[in-house]
Amino acid sequence: MKVKDTLNLGKTKFPMRGHLPEREGQREKLWEVNKVYEQRQKLNEGKPTFVLHDGPPYANGPIHIGHAMNKISKDFIVRYKSMTGYRAPYVPGWDTHGLPIEQQLTKEGYDRKKMSTTDFRDLCLEYAKKQIDIQRKGFKRLGVSGEWDNPYVTYAHEYEAAQIKVFGALAEKGLLYRGKKPVYWSWSSESALAEAEVDYKDITSQSAFYGERVKDGKGVLDNDTYFLVWTTTPWTIPASEGIVVGADFDYSLFTHDDDPKKYVVASDLVEKLSEKFGWHNVQTLKTYKGAEFEYMTAEHAFSSVDPFYKDREVLVMLGDFVTTSDGTGLVHTAPGYGDDDYQVGIKYGLPVFAPVNDQGYQTEEAGPDFAGVFYQDSEAIALKKLEDADLLVLQEDVTHSYPFDWRTKKPIIFRATDQWFVSIDKMRDDILKAVDEVTYYPAWGKTRLRNMLRDRGDWVISRQRVWGVPLPIFYAEDGTPIMTKETIDHVSDLFRQYGSNVWFDRDAKDLLPEGFTSEHSPNGKVTKETDIMDVWFDSGSSHQGVLAERDYLTYPSDMYLEGSDQYRGWFNSSLITSVVVSGHAPYKSVLSQGFTLDGEGKKMSKSVGNVIDPNEVVEKMGAEIIRLWVMSADTSADVRVSMGTLQQMSEAYRKLRNTFRFLLANTSDFDPKTNRVDYADLSSVDQYMAVKFNRFLKHMREYMDQYDFLDSYKLLINFVNNDLSAFYMNVAKDVLYIDGEDSQTRRSMQTVFYDILVGMTKLLTPFLPHTTEEVWEYLPEPEEYVQLTEIPEAVSFDQEDELLATWDAFMELRSHVLKALEEARDAKLIGRSLEAEADLYVTPSQQTTLDNLNADAALMFGVSNLRVHSVDETPADAEVFNDKAAVKVSVAQGETCERCRMVKEDVGSDPDFPQLCARCAQLVRENYPEAVTEGFESK
Repeated sequence: MKVKDTLNLGKTKFPMRGHLPEREGQREKLWEVNKVYEQRQKLNEGKPTFVLHDGPPYANGPIHIGHAMNKISKDFIVRYKSMTGYRAPYVPGWDTHGLPIEQQLTKEGYDRKKMSTTDFRDLCLEYAKKQIDIQRKGFKRLGVSGEWDNPYVTYAHEYEAAQIKVFGALAEKGLLYRGKKPVYWSWSSESALAEAEVDYKDITSQSAFYGERVKDGKGVLDNDTYFLVWTTTPWTIPASEGIVVGADFDYSLFTHDDDPKKYVVASDLVEKLSEKFGWHNVQTLKTYKGAEFEYMTAEHAFSSVDPFYKDREVLVMLGDFVTTSDGTGLVHTAPGYGDDDYQVGIKYGLPVFAPVNDQGYQTEEAGPDFAGVFYQDSEAIALKKLEDADLLVLQEDVTHSYPFDWRTKKPIIFRATDQWFVSIDKMRDDILKAVDEVTYYPAWGKTRLRNMLRDRGDWVISRQRVWGVPLPIFYAEDGTPIMTKETIDHVSDLFRQYGSNVWFDRDAKDLLPEGFTSEHSPNGKVTKETDIMDVWFDSGSSHQGVLAERDYLTYPSDMYLEGSDQYRGWFNSSLITSVVVSGHAPYKSVLSQGFTLDGEGKKMSKSVGNVIDPNEVVEKMGAEIIRLWVMSADTSADVRVSMGTLQQMSEAYRKLRNTFRFLLANTSDFDPKTNRVDYADLSSVDQYMAVKFNRFLKHMREYMDQYDFLDSYKLLINFVNNDLSAFYMNVAKDVLYIDGEDSQTRRSMQTVFYDILVGMTKLLTPFLPHTTEEVWEYLPEPEEYVQLTEIPEAVSFDQEDELLATWDAFMELRSHVLKALEEARDAKLIGRSLEAEADLYVTPSQQTTLDNLNADAALMFGVSNLRVHSVDETPADAEVFNDKAAVKVSVAQGETCERCRMVKEDVGSDPDFPQLCARCAQLVRENYPEAVTEGFESK
């Protein structure tokens, strides 16, 4: 027999290395075959419901790291709720309509203008289905649990039917109107865009300061006076209809030595502009209020050099959007090219004129010199005309923020076109009231959403494309739109039966209810709208297409969770439509997350080469590494991630895995049914760790109840590294390996080990399900899968506060001893801590702590021998700490016991076991009597 044969060395087949890339996929297939998600739903029947409604990603291209963070975050919450007393079904979804898919087909060589609409839409549908399959595979491989075989997709017949009903609710309440007003127009997409489809970037534009000669000065200004205006879009001058001034601003009429003209600018800007233009001897002739200029007219800037503009004039108007921070205080105004321009133009009865076509080229209405010229290229023509007319005072490049199409990454224009709008003003108060009834994570989300809805203009919902849900509007013979409850309900029924292709397959009359008549069509003739709905209307109708459609879900849902850009997107559009349909928000809470950036804080881009592909990470490291990274990230702000970040997560994962392995190994001979020790009979250190674990469990659940992954992660790592690894698991070896296999002390510690092991396995299942299921296979628990268990509630124990107070005070003393040991090690005085003995000098209160500890302090300190003295006896060479305690470390006296590895003076005191200390000799004599007769093999 060897000495090591008398040690209870823990054994487990749980592997040190997880081989995650290979084994995770195998495990996921088992979950799918055995319908673990469905089993969990069955277990939760009858419990309170928690529904996290999935914001649909767009079905185009493989998943990226931002997708991974989003879906994994949702999985954390859904799994946690499912294991803490809730029925939490999760229905993933996809947004499937819209321009990106049309563009992909165009890239593949399809020309939608050379095929039937339904043929092209069928191609779009097949493309969307393929993309969904690609993304679904990626999401499932991340360990995300849900109803993957029955997701919601916005092309589904029942979804489209529900969306039409939402449109009908808007129509019924008089919130829809058709108007010609400036909208975000993407010439690269040939379609109007919603605010949520626009990104802003800084660009450099050619700005122009130029004069417009007074034509009718209303007896106040002479005809040789020029209004000095400013624009950053010279290409819009062909559509100029007015000049806007501030009613209460002071304006100066002045001359200068460098130009015989008299100019009018805002008085506050005279000095600044004179310096900019290099004017000398500027003399103010008179000062006016802006209101005095109202209804004056001026000649169009091109009138003297282009016959096309000979009779054109511009009207001077008053507006509240004029500022004196830039420009001249007089704003060039083209009602067809901007919302402020449009609003003031409508007020003054000006035409809404926008001579640019769908592709961004100037039309014949802009005159022969501009016709057929791309709008950006036409700026040079406009500036040349100003120069020829001797009106251009200064052309200057300016850098400013400008809107871009978020899909094509091309700049857009503001362009007046005939579109369908949702009137926000008519229901703004109801929308803002609904905002206040929602809980937000983080709390600032409420302010952000409220401000966006408070300032939001009317919603343009028409799109000039074909892959989407058509606007269910008919037009009578006299042009009157027909969208009654009867017609809309009928179209909804048709879509539910045939899908929205029926709108394009049938004539308008065949889409109307049988026998339908309209006074506006005496001959019974009707036409139909050809535009489709904004995709934000699609996804914004999901509360009806999914939550209200599926009877096992709830409306409103408990939570919407998406990126912070969705305050102007899905959170926004869903709230508007839900308030119209039901008078309340579609969600009880909103959780927003930041964007994923590269390690340097830059936006990820394939062209830059800084993109992290989650599929590649899974193949190399495993999904658990990405999941642990998501847990560790502060998702309330933008999140940096790099391969280095994920490598650090691999190290953290290895620590967690080895902790599980140690706990498994040292409970492998523990039967919780027969070996368990009651709390009252546990040793003091085991009681302490039982309390510590339950406090940890309580705080973990509190953090997760608030969806605080980051603090959950910090708490977990602190508990594993400090409470378990650095303390409990370290001191446990002397008990678990050394004491008798069935001794009270060993079973006491194993009881707590086992409870921590089982509790942590359940607690971490929402985060690391692949790993916890692997651990679960080694536990003698009744459930086949840990996912089918409940996360335990924290329990409290009698007098636990007093116990914690004693141990917390002791741990302060322990930190002093550990510091002294480290210094002795650095000084080469000792190697292992067991080679040391310590003299501890304590105050009376610290002595009381030691007396009340009811534990072997030397064992807790990790030294072979401990002597305790009063602080009054502190020698000069002891290290003194702030709390007056002092420690002196010296080399332990005696020999090293071959069994416990402690240095003891009683080694060899038992003649039968000369290599053992008295304690080990007694333990071997009691538990291994054969060793007495046979002895130990020599090394």
